[in-house]
Amino acid sequence: MPESADIKINSGWLIHLAIWAVILAMPFFSPQPGRPLHGGLDYSHFIPVIISFGTVFYVNYFVLVRRFLSTRQTGRFILWNVVLIGGVSLAVHLFFRYVLAPSALPLPRRPLIDTVSFAVRNTVIYIVIVGISVAVWMTARWYRNESQRKEMEKTQAEAELANLKNQVNPHFLFNTLNNIYSLIEIDPGLAREAVHDLSGMLRYVLYESQTPEVPLQKECAFIREYVKLMSARLSPEVKLELSLPGSPSDRQIAPLLFIPLVENAFKHGVDPEQPSFIRISLSEKDDYVLFLVENSCFPKGESDRSGSGIGIANLSRRLEMLYPGRYSFEHGRVQSTYRSLLRINTSRTEG
Repeated sequence: MPESADIKINSGWLIHLAIWAVILAMPFFSPQPGRPLHGGLDYSHFIPVIISFGTVFYVNYFVLVRRFLSTRQTGRFILWNVVLIGGVSLAVHLFFRYVLAPSALPLPRRPLIDTVSFAVRNTVIYIVIVGISVAVWMTARWYRNESQRKEMEKTQAEAELANLKNQVNPHFLFNTLNNIYSLIEIDPGLAREAVHDLSGMLRYVLYESQTPEVPLQKECAFIREYVKLMSARLSPEVKLELSLPGSPSDRQIAPLLFIPLVENAFKHGVDPEQPSFIRISLSEKDDYVLFLVENSCFPKGESDRSGSGIGIANLSRRLEMLYPGRYSFEHGRVQSTYRSLLRINTSRTEG
């Protein structure tokens, strides 16, 4: 059972214990004239009253509130409580008059006004107990509904994250296969080596990256292999700079966050007929990981639909779900350069 569920169950029991602690302490805070505190014998006479309180509370808690009040049958709820309180009050009265020995509990005659006042006071107490029962039941139901809502939201978020990450996988595979296909005519030997490298990268994408987080050094190794594969068919006119930490820390980070930016750089940053450049760097500073990609800008035409709908929109949504309030993402074109800067706080608390 989840820890949150245990907390809610324990809180429910604590509410009941607190209510009964108040009820059990009532005789000590409402002494009769001339008797500052009830002794043991007098307190034992209060036990039937406690039982009557419990009867009213739990009949409402387990039956009447659920059956009538929660289904908006307020009239029936009030009617059944009138019957319940009247029956319980009569039972307590008969118990004191005919069960307890008169010698143990003398019951002198009282004026009518005192009897009416006593009955009204007891009725008010029972009504208050009914109100407490309703409040406790409503609170418990709210907690249950809130727990179910959060669980549903969590399940939906996990499904959406899985879907977003699954969109990255075929996009990555399409780009790498397209690159290898181009290499076959240029250098078959290099193409075979690229297929071998691709198998290791696919193993990471399909298996190791299925966990919520991976060590940063594995993500760096994956980026390095991807850049090596994609740069195999670059012309000498393309200046490629890759700067990754020589010994990345063992901090954990969500997998495959950086690769869409690298893919976009190779897709939109290279032109076979013009000088081009791609600069990729990853650095660590305190609790932050900074990933910067800069490239020359040669946007593809409308006819090129490879990987459309993935990229930036996918990444932005994943970041919002995985690191809410803990990241910044800037991307855009400045003259002939496209620049993407992703800054992620990998600590568990918001920075």
